[in-house]
Amino acid sequence: MEGLGWSAILEGWPWFTGPGQYPISAYSEFMPPPLLGRSPYGSADPLLFQKEDPWGWPVTEYEEGFELSPGLAMIAQSLLEKMMHLANGRPANGIPRADITDNPYWPEALAGHVGSLNHERFVLLISLALARTQDDKGRVRWTLFGSSEQGPERAFWNSFFTAPGRELPAEQILDFLRRLLKAAFDVPEAKVKDLRALGLRILPTKNDPHFPYWRVDSLPATVRPLLLQSDEPIGDIRFMLTFRPFTDLPPAVQSAYLAGRLHLLPFPGSLIFWGMGRYRMLQQQLPLAMQIPLLHLFERRESPQGIRVPQSGWLHEGGLTDPGPDPSHGGLRNLFKRTHRWTRVLRHEDELAVTSREDKVAHVLFSTQPDDLGLYHKPMARNAQLWSKDFQRLLDGRRGTRNDLIHAAAALAAGGLFGYRFQYPPMLVGRHEIYWHRPMVAYLDARTGQASLLTDAPLGYLTAYDAEKPDPAEAIELWPRLLRREPHIAAAELFTQQKTQTPYQDRVNVRKLLDSGLLLGDTGMRRSFARALLTVANDETLDQWLGALPARASAPDRGRRLAAELRAGLIEAPASLPESLTYHRSARRSFEVNFWRTIASLAEGVYLTTNNADCVLDQATQAHLVHHRRDLNILGDHLLGHYRRLINEAGLSGALVGDLPFRWRTDFDFDWMGGWLHNQTGETTERDLIVVIPGRDRSQAVIMADHYDTAYMEDRYEADRGGDGARLAAAGADDNHSATATMMLGAPIFLELSRDGQLACDIWLVHLTGEEFPADSLGSRHLCQVLVEDNLQMRLADGAMHDLSSTRVRGVYVMDMIAHNNDDDRDVFQISPGTGAQSMWLAYQAHLANEIWNASTAQWNRRGSRRDCGRGARSADGRTLPAIARHLVLHGEVRPPYDPRSTLYNTDGQIFSDVGVPVALFMENYDINRTGYHDSHDTMANIDLDYGAALAAMAIESVAQAAAQP
Repeated sequence: MEGLGWSAILEGWPWFTGPGQYPISAYSEFMPPPLLGRSPYGSADPLLFQKEDPWGWPVTEYEEGFELSPGLAMIAQSLLEKMMHLANGRPANGIPRADITDNPYWPEALAGHVGSLNHERFVLLISLALARTQDDKGRVRWTLFGSSEQGPERAFWNSFFTAPGRELPAEQILDFLRRLLKAAFDVPEAKVKDLRALGLRILPTKNDPHFPYWRVDSLPATVRPLLLQSDEPIGDIRFMLTFRPFTDLPPAVQSAYLAGRLHLLPFPGSLIFWGMGRYRMLQQQLPLAMQIPLLHLFERRESPQGIRVPQSGWLHEGGLTDPGPDPSHGGLRNLFKRTHRWTRVLRHEDELAVTSREDKVAHVLFSTQPDDLGLYHKPMARNAQLWSKDFQRLLDGRRGTRNDLIHAAAALAAGGLFGYRFQYPPMLVGRHEIYWHRPMVAYLDARTGQASLLTDAPLGYLTAYDAEKPDPAEAIELWPRLLRREPHIAAAELFTQQKTQTPYQDRVNVRKLLDSGLLLGDTGMRRSFARALLTVANDETLDQWLGALPARASAPDRGRRLAAELRAGLIEAPASLPESLTYHRSARRSFEVNFWRTIASLAEGVYLTTNNADCVLDQATQAHLVHHRRDLNILGDHLLGHYRRLINEAGLSGALVGDLPFRWRTDFDFDWMGGWLHNQTGETTERDLIVVIPGRDRSQAVIMADHYDTAYMEDRYEADRGGDGARLAAAGADDNHSATATMMLGAPIFLELSRDGQLACDIWLVHLTGEEFPADSLGSRHLCQVLVEDNLQMRLADGAMHDLSSTRVRGVYVMDMIAHNNDDDRDVFQISPGTGAQSMWLAYQAHLANEIWNASTAQWNRRGSRRDCGRGARSADGRTLPAIARHLVLHGEVRPPYDPRSTLYNTDGQIFSDVGVPVALFMENYDINRTGYHDSHDTMANIDLDYGAALAAMAIESVAQAAAQP
């Protein structure tokens, strides 16, 4: 299948239309693969899909420079140390004796010479299996899966092709071989020109009957003159490039190597991962199990810099008949540090370094007990693979059924020794999962005694497998393309400052300008939008930043050229901004008063149990409940009634109010959650709420969304914050009734625009349910599912279903926490777009709304009621309406998904972005360490009325502007 490229990968698109075809699990229960190339609701990625290169896979300068290169160096150093221990007979190599015994790559003939291989330079040509995976902070990173399941040499030889049958230039191939020999063996420059005369030979591998797809069909024509001839004497050969098991080498070759007269490339012991009989057997049951042996050598790694390494190893669970751990399997890794999207760490931090709590792996995988899960965890078994001590498959989590989960949990509960690896699925294109098989070329540097990576080494190739039934014998092949776009290369190479507000701040700023300019198109980028993209001091201008950029670059002349290129992509704003569509209704004291009172009515009225899991049935929670019903249902009815009244008052035909009902389904049972339990028994359903406001083009819609549930209070649950284990819903004034109030106040404004014919397309107001844990983006997952499946059915008040599937969503504005002004960085909010050009367009509309607001505040503040007013202040008692204050000038920072300060990942916005629905998040300048959200302090006392009302007005204006565009 290697000749089919991209066309084969997307065969059958779209396969996901129709009810139930595209279920989306909670990310806390199953972290999905990143969807690359083309997402189900989005368009093709022009960077990845290039018609002129149907077999190419682009790798950006940032991926190579800050993930792959440093990650490979770390892997090389660790692996080389273990190989040196192996060669010297020291036990600290991390490889169980059982995996070395009867291993054809390390037979007794070789093992008997440990400690005497003095000529060995430990050249490593290790084929790694890599892929990009997603984590719970919304980061998509290159991840080590282990050794290549395509065998030890296929990636190496495929490196010398760029497409099926298309070989690299001969000199490029020979140059690599020459550089390797010079670097690893100090061969003089004069002697490497003629490699055959130097004594380099190549010995191809024989077919492995158990893995026929490991076979290399043909070597590059360039290296065929270096093939070892059957009658060629060994005495004149100094270097032999071969991936054969040591047992398959001709006796003369074995003898010459053991005597120190011949160098084998790679070091023969480095290939032992492909000869471990127990994993060769496991491969027959567990997809791609040949990756696992090498992965076991490394500790878990989650740092954003470098290559991600998932935890793997062996765990032991005691049982009545269990004899105890078996040391032949290697060391135990019984504990695991959980992470989640609400963790109060910064996205550029190494979460493992600041997390101390560890849980038993068995509990992490399967426990549904309330105390094990806490407020923010779920069982992680679907992101894991498990096997028995006899190497029989217990669970392939991603593809496992509910019965598989039950069977595996029972096996661990009975006790014993079990192998495992956490497996976050590799990048997915269409129905195919993609792996990069990249040779890691390294050697022992005789001067430093450390591993040295060879630069510009062979890059290997990529394979695409059917994600549901991955078969290494049925692979679609692609080839990597390292991008070398000069401005991006400059950004990557010129700015290495780690100790800035966020690490490598200038590099990220330059990247944001370059990427956003490309997404916005050829018209150029407004200078004001460029400034909004920068992470700099609030009082620093764009020109000041550009002017100082060369001095902060490691090569100032090159920095000046880069700054000039950035300036050339900027345009001056037109003489006037667009006319506002909504500020005549929202930049008023009456709007502020209604905003305050609406939030208060939602947060401090009758709605107490507003989490989807309510009411939790444990004793601690039950003891505190005022009543034992779930008020989320009543709140939903209240919101629907509000909109029906508004539509009746407006007399607007075509406007609709209803809900999107569905059941809360999970892989595990959580019968201690009343809300979940009532879904299973049919006593209740979950629902998103929807208001349809018609525009001229009914085939398109812009969505304004919030979430109308609230979180459990950490300070009422966690013992170290004074809690007693009770799961009680927060009042949610900021999180997220501030957004709900915005939609309630925006509705009459949008109805007026619709009546006046100013909306080019529909506006949908969607109150999403279940963003907070434990539901975990429940409503956005359902909405995205039915959008992708082309199966959006709205239930009206009379129970009739209304089909909205013919309407295409132009974009979504998600609001989450918009009414608290950060005390340490005031008057700032975030506009955080999702992935893709249309998401950036939404962010641009929001930026214009911000600009229009800021340009108008001086005039508004001269009005009689605001003249001479100062800044607003919070309510002293949380009940009194704050006094009128001047309208604030707010700075909306545009934070793309890779900006460390974007919090799109911690909202429903991440779900929309992942499936390809264009999205932009409105959120305050989120401070992860403050009190006042997810606790008992999320009340009116922490609402900043001047700030929140301004941000609400800008969100309404953004939706109107986006819907008014033809």
